[in-house]
Order: sequence, then C-alpha cells, then structure tokens
Amino acid sequence: MEDGESTATDHEVQNHLAAAAKHIMMALKACRNLTDDTKKVLSDLNSCLPNKLILGEYGGWLLIDSEEQIKHYGEVIMRWETELGMIWDHGDTEASSYLNAVTEIQKIVKTIGSHPMLLSNGKQKELSLRAHHILQRAMSKLKQELMHILIQHKQCFAPEYMSFRSHVEDAVYDESFISVEEDVIESLSSGDDSGSSSDKCLVNLIHPKAISSIKSIASVMFASEDDKEFCRSFVNIRKDALEEYLAILRMEQLTMEDTLKMDQNALSCEGKKWVWALRIIIRVYLRSERCLCDQILGEFGRVSPNRIFIEIAGSAMWQFINFGEAIAMGTPQPERLFLVLDMYEVLADLMLDIDSLFNEETGSRIGIEFHELLSRLADYAKGSFSEFRNCVVSDRPRKPFSSGIHRFTNYTMNYLKTLITYRETLNFLLHDLEADGLDCSPEPENGEEISSYVSCPLAQHARLLASLLQENLENRSKFLKGEPMQHIFLMNNINYMVQKIKDSELRQYFGDEWIRRLIGNLHRHANDYIRTTWSSALLLLKDHVELDVSPFHRPSHRSRCNKFIAAFEEIYKSQTGWVVPDSQLREDLHISTSQKVIQAYRGFIGRNFAQIGDQYIRYNGDELENLVLDFFEGSTRSLGSSRRR
Repeated sequence: MEDGESTATDHEVQNHLAAAAKHIMMALKACRNLTDDTKKVLSDLNSCLPNKLILGEYGGWLLIDSEEQIKHYGEVIMRWETELGMIWDHGDTEASSYLNAVTEIQKIVKTIGSHPMLLSNGKQKELSLRAHHILQRAMSKLKQELMHILIQHKQCFAPEYMSFRSHVEDAVYDESFISVEEDVIESLSSGDDSGSSSDKCLVNLIHPKAISSIKSIASVMFASEDDKEFCRSFVNIRKDALEEYLAILRMEQLTMEDTLKMDQNALSCEGKKWVWALRIIIRVYLRSERCLCDQILGEFGRVSPNRIFIEIAGSAMWQFINFGEAIAMGTPQPERLFLVLDMYEVLADLMLDIDSLFNEETGSRIGIEFHELLSRLADYAKGSFSEFRNCVVSDRPRKPFSSGIHRFTNYTMNYLKTLITYRETLNFLLHDLEADGLDCSPEPENGEEISSYVSCPLAQHARLLASLLQENLENRSKFLKGEPMQHIFLMNNINYMVQKIKDSELRQYFGDEWIRRLIGNLHRHANDYIRTTWSSALLLLKDHVELDVSPFHRPSHRSRCNKFIAAFEEIYKSQTGWVVPDSQLREDLHISTSQKVIQAYRGFIGRNFAQIGDQYIRYNGDELENLVLDFFEGSTRSLGSSRRR
C-alpha cells in the first residue's frame, strides 16, 4: 500500500512540474529581456529538472535565452574580425573578455551537442550553426594570436652565454673562426646532470609574462578540440626560432654534397662552428625548449610534450647529424684529425644530454643516429692517426731544402704536441690500434717507477712517431750535398725535437731517458760534423812525427799554414751561409769548433812560429776565433768582406 502511495505521489509531482514548466514557457515568451538574477534562477532550475522533462514536451524552453547569449558573445568575438591589431596587444582585460566570450560560446555548443533532440527545432538548429561558425572564427583568431605572441615574446640568449674552446694550440688546420670568451661552459659536463647544473643551462626562450597567455589560448583551443591546430602553429613558430638561432651561430644549411665538396679551410671553419653550436644547442637551447614544451603542454593529456619537442628539434638535429656523417664518410686525412677529435669529444660529452632529450620512442631514432655518428667519428680519427704515421714514414722531399729546420719537422712536432691535448680521448681510441715497431715504455733506471704517462697508449705511439721522424730525417738528409751539411741539418732538426719535447707536456710522455737518448744522438752528429768538416784541415796542423811522413815529402810549415788558411776560408765561405736557428746550439758549435780547430791552430803556430815567419801568418788565433762566430748566420760571406771582431 505504501509503494502505491509513493508512486501516486511521484506522479502528482511530475504533473505539478509540467504545469509549472508551462507557466514558465508562457512567461518567457512574454518577456524578451531577462535579468541576470532571473537567468541564474532558471539555470539552477535547469540543473534540477529530470532529463525526460528537458527532452520532452517542455525541453525547448532551456534555450530560449541562447539567442541572446550568442548575439552578445558573438559580438565580442566578431568585433576583432574587423578591428585592426591583436587582442593581447590591447591588454589583459580585452584578452580576458575575449576568452570568456569564447568559453561561453563553447558551453552553448556543448549543451546543444549533448541534446541532439533539441536540433529538431528549426530555430534551435539555426542557433547551433551560428554558434559553431562564431566558434570556428574564434579558433582561427586565437591561432593568429598564438603565433603573434610566440613571435613577439621570443627571446634569444647571446652566443657568449657559452663558449667554444679548442684544444689546438699549434694548429694544423684553419683557426679563422673567432671563439668567444670562456664562460659557464667550463662548469658544465655531461656527467653532471644534477639540478644545479641543469638550472645553469636553462634560459627563457619565451618571455615569462607571455606563458600564461599562451596557456590560456591552449586551454580554450584544446576545449574546442582544436589541439592539432594549436600544436601545428606552436611547432612551426618554434622551429623557425631554432633555425634563426642556428643562423645567429653561423650554422649554414648544408647538404652532404655541399660538405663533401668543401676545401680543407672551409670544412675546418664549418666544423668548428658545428662543435661550438652543437654544445650550445644541446646543453642550453634544447633543454630550455623541452622545458618550454612541458610548461605549455604538460597539463593536456591528449598531447605529448615530448612529441611536440621532437617535431621542433628534429630537422636541426638532422642538420648536425648529416654534417658529421659527411665528415666521417670521407677518406681519413691527417689534416682533419683534430677537427674530428673536437667533434668526437663534444659529441661524447653530450651523449647523456642527447639521450635525455631524445629518450622516448618518437625521438629514439635521433639518439641512435648520434650514437652511430660517434662510432664513425672514432673510426675516422683512428684512420687519420694511422695515415699520419704513414705520412711520417713515407714523406719524401718534393723541392730543395736548406740545412735549417725542415717544415716537415715543424709540422710533425707541432702535430705531436697537439695530440697530447687530446690525451684522454686518444688513450681510449688508440688502446687497440696496432702499431708495428711500437716503442714500448723505457726501462726504469735505478729502481725508479715508470710514470703512467710514459706507459699509456698515446705515449707509446708518440715515441714511435718521433722515432719514425728521426728515420725520415736521416733519409731526407741524404739529399743534401756533403756530409757536413747533412750533420748540420740533422742537428738542427733533432735539437728542434728536443726543445719541443722538453718545453711542453710531451716531456712527461716521452720520459727523461728517451730525451737523453735523443740528446745523445744530437751530440753524435755534432762530433761527426767536426770530423767531416775539419779532419783534412786539421791533418795539416799535425806534427810530422804524428803523420809519419817521409822527410823527402814533408811540406814546409809555411806551406801547411797557407793550406790550412785556404781550407778555413773555403769552409768559412760556405758555412756562413748555413743556418743554425737555435742560438744555444749555434754557440755550442762555435765553442766546439774553437776547442777542436782554433786550439790546434794556436798550437801549430806557437810551435812553428820561427819557421813560418810573422809576415806569412795571415790570422792569429784570436782572429780566427772571431771568424768562427760568423758561421751558421745564414748569410754567405767571404773573408775579404767579413766583419773583424
């Protein structure tokens, strides 16, 4: 009985509601202008009514005021279709009003869409189409506003924020690209991915005050399911910004064919820019770009910020990859080794950052390509190192050369000196590189321990290269005329090797014992120089007893003195034109010549002064000693024009 009464009561309630709805409908038809309070009461009533009343006979009344809303908010939206200028340029109030109008139109469209039966009414259908049209125009305007804000509030940090520092000191490839002042780059390393390090790498690519505006536009466009248009516009503008920044860094859009056609100087210049730009782009720009994507799109589940980031960064990354591939696919050349080592080192240093930025499925291909490029650069570096070794072995004179320091010695030693600045990388790359005749670590002396520097792979290869250079110089010297000049040439070049090793970090890699052996070789050539230059002249100053010459064939002391002076004058004329650039070596040769030759001359004159006669002695010992000081100055003289000291 109670259930029946309850059912009857519900039925009566429904009838009362229906009657009330009829009265409301009549009142609404009579009243064209509703107050806000009235609209709120009707809205509250709407939320309480059962669906069957909304969609039934009395449902039409719910959209009675939609026409007024569409008209009002439509005017707010469409006003910006005719007015010049951008909404956000007119201040936050205008922007907020516009967004509110769009939101209200979205509600009307959503309400109509959620009750399809309402569209059976022709008037309601017309209103629905009008609301959709206004909303479509609003989405188009918001897309323009988004692009305008992204461009207007774009920020680019100066390239000096991070600097490029090449290891190369005595460069063997072009150094024309101007590096900037060193700065925060020294504090950054790929192994330090801590928060503090990351914070130092982040910059604002969009002015902070514009972020809320961009997010509000995103929220409204996403609510209208216009997320694809938002993302497309966002990606295009951010891609353009990245390309503009690459232009600021002087990175040109080069194809692989363009790269392969470059000469060495142009390629070195582009390579240095590649190294410098890649570090800035990966460690600063793209980290900041990824943060921006997360900041703008992180709240919307339908779109992956990472996917958007990949779309923005992808083409620029392929530009870097393609340049590296073009380098790595070429024939290994010694003159490109340091460029490739710079590229290898910066890429190895950035691999953790690259893996972090491109770690999901959409970006994994880029990460894989960078890993493969790193491997190819390593192979190219090892190939170039081997080619350099072959060059040291096989290089032969192509044009006449003097007794001074040969350009090939200078090139090789500076090359070795530069190799040391890449020691960690080369120790890693060379540990399995075969080297026939590899010069192993020197034997320890007096129980001393061998330094780890001396025994590392780079040290062993460096000593081998220096030994091969000595062999090359020995062979090269044979192209010079006469043994004395050959020994001067070898002394000049070996002394240059000694100084380069002793005065640089090469010393700890060669070890003192190896340097002593090299100096011993230098002394041997100095002694051989004295022997081959002066042996025949010194024979003239020997006593007859020493010479064991028959009395019938003994030349007079005066004749022997004259012949010695003639030999001295001939040697003087040739060897004043020879060059010994190192002042200490030149002085040592002067002293050695004086001790061996001038002392012998003084002794001969002293023993045989009476037999020779004062008038026949053209030079005394002091005068000859002063003339020896003219040797190796690089300016040919004759005794008639020589300076007397």
